[in-house]
Amino acid sequence: MLLAFAPSHAQAADATSAGVASHYQQHCAACHGVDRLGGMGPALLPENLSRLRKPEALKVVRDGRTATQMPPFGAALSADELTALVDWIYTPVVPAPRWSEADIRASRIQHADPAALADRPVFDADPLNLFLVVEAGDHHVSVLDGDRLEPIHRFPSRHALHGGPKFAQGGRYVYFGSRDGWVTKYDLWNLTVVAEVRAGINTRNVAVSPDGSHVAVANYLPHTLVLLDGDLNLLKSIEVTDRDGKQSSRVSAVYEATPRQSFVAALKDVPEVWEISYTRAVEDIPVGFIHDFKQREGEFIPGYLNPRRTHLADVLDDFFFTQDYSELMGASRAGKGQVVNLDVRKKVADLPLAGMPHLGSGITWEWQGRRVMASTNLKAAEVTVIDLDSWEVLRRIPTRGPGFFLRSHENSRYAFVDSMMSPEAKHLLQVIDKETLEVVREIAGQPGRTLAHVEFTRDGRYALASLWEDDGAVVVYDAQTLEEVKRLPMRKPVGKYNVWNKITREEGTSH
Repeated sequence: MLLAFAPSHAQAADATSAGVASHYQQHCAACHGVDRLGGMGPALLPENLSRLRKPEALKVVRDGRTATQMPPFGAALSADELTALVDWIYTPVVPAPRWSEADIRASRIQHADPAALADRPVFDADPLNLFLVVEAGDHHVSVLDGDRLEPIHRFPSRHALHGGPKFAQGGRYVYFGSRDGWVTKYDLWNLTVVAEVRAGINTRNVAVSPDGSHVAVANYLPHTLVLLDGDLNLLKSIEVTDRDGKQSSRVSAVYEATPRQSFVAALKDVPEVWEISYTRAVEDIPVGFIHDFKQREGEFIPGYLNPRRTHLADVLDDFFFTQDYSELMGASRAGKGQVVNLDVRKKVADLPLAGMPHLGSGITWEWQGRRVMASTNLKAAEVTVIDLDSWEVLRRIPTRGPGFFLRSHENSRYAFVDSMMSPEAKHLLQVIDKETLEVVREIAGQPGRTLAHVEFTRDGRYALASLWEDDGAVVVYDAQTLEEVKRLPMRKPVGKYNVWNKITREEGTSH
């Protein structure tokens, strides 16, 4: 007599996993890589998919994506197979994939010979009043003439650009970072990609020295801070751990501090702030026990391209810098705020911030004879205004919902704030009078559709907002009358960046 045995749960799970892996290799690997680390298509890892909800991912896999190379698989796979495949790509790879210095070097692509590029713009628009508009709908970037308020060029980008483009050499070159770790150097004068390199697997953002000689890349995966030269050749990759080398950490973001000729990094999992000098004219860094600094009795490492650590009691996830970059205001995701002096390398004040402040989009201005900064909040429906001398909260300005972006210009009386974290109010922009610290106007889009991320023209005359939808637009407003001037159709414009405002660190835009 034959006995039939039902498979165990483990056997069933293994069979299901094997089936999903087989479907992935058959249908997905050619574009997304056999190891899910990406190729022509983006990496399919939980870290890289964090902003794409599973139902949306399922729809893309089933129906494809218009105007991209992503085909539909609804006819090839059953509903259960599609669901299992999507669940699988949201499952971490174990062990976690690595991306070595050899991988970085091997990934570099030279797209254009710099010697063959023109040394002046190939267009007649003001190169300092250009906007770069990142269109996430079909992974393109549009170049807008800020005087005529019209596009002059559009080019494909890597998938899921993140952290905002960074400009160098007077705005000629711009560097983009993608979620998949790709860093792109683009010649804005010649409207062409110069070089690319993959610096990580999941990347937060990039920072660039003003002369374009050094580029820093903040990674979530692997836990590294990667340093490149301006042509995207690897200088070094730093494994990010605490002082004792025991606790590894993701890098939340890296910022460029021009007056200090350094990069400053926020660490996600270790209570430290790192400062990395990109000038060789910097003192060495003491490590371990030092008997005599003057006599150099102890252990030192070079200050150039090595981290100088500031040890803190709490992890900081987001930064805002004072205008001279001597102090930073930081906050954790738990809402604990503190002020850190980068010269004495310690906390000098607490910040009374509630909720989840988004200090990275903070702005400053002069108010009643004092310098203030203001920040949105990802949980609380307010804009918080802080005195930069006393670190006291001067005003909590109520808004219609938690917001992400706050923008202004030194030539404008107004600051624009969105409520994009609120499902009910994400179509509203609120206008704050920087003198009275009150909301004086609401600009309403269509309910249910996100209106956010304002950026000003070089002279502050116009404010451009994103209708953050696949069939969206850049909406232009007169910055004085607050009336709509025109709309430029765009594919989910998630951010706009004006060359002049960025390279001059204009007080009304984030740095």
